[in-house]
Amino acid sequence: MAKSKPLIIKLASTADTGFFYVTKKNPKKTTEKLEFRKYDPIARKHVTFKEAKIK
Repeated sequence: MAKSKPLIIKLASTADTGFFYVTKKNPKKTTEKLEFRKYDPIARKHVTFKEAKIK
């Protein structure tokens, strides 16, 4: 039986700076979209990062 491998996702800043983080997500365990508060060096403060598609 084949294993499902983690998806690579992009966490885009909601401050509209264009900055993003790249991370992995297990689609079997976490089915909802990820949302984190992380540091945005362009805005120079902590903002919310939401999951987006990698183009």
